[in-house]
Amino acid sequence: MKNSVLVKTLPLVLAALAALAPGAHAQETAALKAGDEAAVRESVRQMEAGWNTKSGAAFAKPFAEDADYVVINGLQLKGRDQIDKGHQQIFDTIYKDSSLALTLKQVRLLRPDVAVAHVAAHLKARLGEQTQENDAIITLVLTKDKGEWRIAAFQNTGVTAGRPRQ
Repeated sequence: MKNSVLVKTLPLVLAALAALAPGAHAQETAALKAGDEAAVRESVRQMEAGWNTKSGAAFAKPFAEDADYVVINGLQLKGRDQIDKGHQQIFDTIYKDSSLALTLKQVRLLRPDVAVAHVAAHLKARLGEQTQENDAIITLVLTKDKGEWRIAAFQNTGVTAGRPRQ
């Protein structure tokens, strides 16, 4: 009887131990990180698409409801609604003839539910008869809630003129 139980349960015990092996866990973690990075890339893509279609709502979509947003000139916005309305205002006026290119340079998980990302930004804007181009580095702090990544904080820092683009 004892041998019969052991023979029946041994494969289950071995399978459980295999699942706990370092290699198995590392594969699961790597897949999770790849999914997290893909979600962060999608947030960056959504901001870029929102800007280039001149939609404040689309630009603000990846932000948390209570996000903190620091504009390149130091102005601070609070919440997705202000981010939406503020961007719609500039899309309808000063930046109506502009394009934005965003490139995710780095994303790092600080915890399973918190990530920091650095994004290179290149803005091309037509102001009257002149075209102006500016570069910036954007720092994002993202949080994961109920399986969804949202931008909790955004800091936009201009790159000094004359410095090479990264």
